Amino acid sequence: MQATRLTLICHARTVAQKLARFPTNETLEMDWQSARGSRSVQSKGSPRLLSAPELRTRQTAELFGSDMEIVEALRDCDFGRWKGVRIKDLQKNEPEQLQSWLVDQDGAPHGGESVTKVIERVVAWLTTLQSSPGHVIAITHPFIIRAALTHVLHSSAFNLIDVEPLSAIELQFNGCWRLRLPGIAPEGTL
Repeated sequence: MQATRLTLICHARTVAQKLARFPTNETLEMDWQSARGSRSVQSKGSPRLLSAPELRTRQTAELFGSDMEIVEALRDCDFGRWKGVRIKDLQKNEPEQLQSWLVDQDGAPHGGESVTKVIERVVAWLTTLQSSPGHVIAITHPFIIRAALTHVLHSSAFNLIDVEPLSAIELQFNGCWRLRLPGIAPEGTL
């Protein structure tokens, strides 16, 4: 049986990230149009390219290729009324609600989606990939990558994982999901 190889890539930086705001459907901070296709040479063969539906993920996916499939399960967490709000403002105006949300994965004081619901959505999506051998590249959000890692590692450390823009992790399914840490080729070799 051929394994499923999943590369999860976080979208490129946005102004909301730079300003420590909860995301909206904002564009990338970089000139993504002139960089289209610039990362496609990094992957061998022809992996299946997936993207979350938001503008920032679709623009990032275009760095890897133009033939992408939009997958609703990869969408960002619904932050409800906190969309676009600065974290500093929440620390000042709603410190109890923010703290509650950070420690209670079932809580959603913002009226949106809880961390538990995000993890359940990601686990259901990962299950659909188990019968799809080959390489899949999925452009998504920090919350989705954190949810996948939390599930695969059987961890409760969701809030202890930082995901930087354009960072990537690899997961592999061959009977069970495993975190795969690829090595870096020594200089001068490919």
